[in-house]
Amino acid sequence: MGRITNIQFDSKYPAIEDLRSRAQQKIPKFAFEYLDGGCNEDVNLYKNTSEIREVELLPEYLNEHTGSNMQTELFGHTYDAPFGIAPVGLQGLMWPNSPEILAKAAFEHNIPFVLSTVSTSSIERISELTEGLAWFQLYHPTENRLRDDIIKRAAAASCPVLVILCDVPTFGFRPRDIRNGLAMPPKMSIKNILQILGKPEWAMKTLIHGQPNFETLKPYMPKNLDLKQLGKFMDQTFSGRLNEEKIKPIRDMWKGKLVLKGVANEVDAEKAIRLGLDGIIVSNHGGRQLDAGESTIKPLTRIAKKYGDQITVMMDSGMRSGPDIARTLASGAKFTFMGRSFMYGVSALGKEGGNHTISLLKTQLKQVMDQICCEQIVDFPKHLVSK
Repeated sequence: MGRITNIQFDSKYPAIEDLRSRAQQKIPKFAFEYLDGGCNEDVNLYKNTSEIREVELLPEYLNEHTGSNMQTELFGHTYDAPFGIAPVGLQGLMWPNSPEILAKAAFEHNIPFVLSTVSTSSIERISELTEGLAWFQLYHPTENRLRDDIIKRAAAASCPVLVILCDVPTFGFRPRDIRNGLAMPPKMSIKNILQILGKPEWAMKTLIHGQPNFETLKPYMPKNLDLKQLGKFMDQTFSGRLNEEKIKPIRDMWKGKLVLKGVANEVDAEKAIRLGLDGIIVSNHGGRQLDAGESTIKPLTRIAKKYGDQITVMMDSGMRSGPDIARTLASGAKFTFMGRSFMYGVSALGKEGGNHTISLLKTQLKQVMDQICCEQIVDFPKHLVSK
């Protein structure tokens, strides 16, 4: 599979918000609300983006500028841009076959794709599509046997980076999903069926690709579970609360790079360093877990300043554009990840959605770099306007 160097996007959708609007038209309401919503009153969902946009960059117009290079070295691999595709659960519910579409696009553009344990493609299939370059994000299983087997499969699939999740000790309280029957166990109401009938392309593609399933977890699930039994299985199988004692055996077992996602304070960042982790992703799960928490950019700024020379500090949650990525890099992140933006893209444009969204973000980010006279990604902090 060849790499994409010619960056082009569909001019009908020149912003992530355009993709969001189109996605809303194309997928059933229950699927869109699962993708789009935060938790409780959505305070942190909106704060994530608005507080990133309070960050300002300083241009240098009279300096000589020989060009901007977005290439970024991360964990021994040089990526073509400083952003990747974050893990998202139930991707195939939002758009059929979307994890495969996005994994292929990420590989072709040479950016990282992170597969969630609860996405709708398997570790093995995504590894095949990305020639072993995809990362894997682990929800912590209750049983050590299951944990060990999933980690061995990720290693056998040549995943270079294992991401462990610490910000889901409980399921977020999400009123939209509860109203739509997408809490565990999920249920398909007459209202949801009518929504499906109103989205014929989504319905047809779902028929073609089959009902979305937790493909990575299939070997461990009893056959022919009904929805209620599936909910019970998920509750019994996964324990979201991580601690140092649970992380230590994973660090011992995993020979590749190990990253902790969901870090939201300096104490947890310090523990990650002490445990010998290679990186952290400052994140609040896209505002889907704790509405009363901080936005991501605030702890990112503090953590990067204090620990950025001891561990690779990355961020997700809240970015919706190239300028947002630039603001986050200027605030101290070495790399960034986005989830919803890519799901809007694939839900809006199907198999072209991944390529379009990556190309759009690359174009926007390069424009910022050229405008402020930033030649390398590592130079972004020099352009931060101090408050």
